[in-house]
Amino acid sequence: MANHIVERVTERIAPVIEDPFVLVDVEYEKKGGDYILSILVDKPGGITVDDTAELTDIISPLLDTIEPDPFPERYLLEVSSPGLERPLKTAASLAEAVGSYINVSLYKPIDKVKHFEGDLLAFDGQVLTLMFMDKGQEKTVDIPYQTVAKARLAVKF
Repeated sequence: MANHIVERVTERIAPVIEDPFVLVDVEYEKKGGDYILSILVDKPGGITVDDTAELTDIISPLLDTIEPDPFPERYLLEVSSPGLERPLKTAASLAEAVGSYINVSLYKPIDKVKHFEGDLLAFDGQVLTLMFMDKGQEKTVDIPYQTVAKARLAVKF
């Protein structure tokens, strides 16, 4: 159900998110007792509070025009920046992240490991090449793109 809602909302709002803004992600989930529809938007230089208010004024009325209404219950609309650990949901977003420190979760393990965190050295559209630390040793792993369950930018400590 949540996937259906995300798809319908994305179809409806993506065309109105115009330059310099970029639609990064749409999420719908229950947090505590509330359903939250999160619209993550960015622009070069980052999002301001005024930007989120402006985008909320554009997006909110559009959500009421989706027929049939995909929302089973009341929800809260949250328009915000994706933050430092933004999701990397598309091949294009991964390509843009080459040179960045990322976290990757896999559908199936590589050498018994399903989670990697390290520097994305390369991505050719099919394979991610990631340099990571394993017991103090620098290692490199090639990860087939189709095995990636989730990827996001990560903060290096």
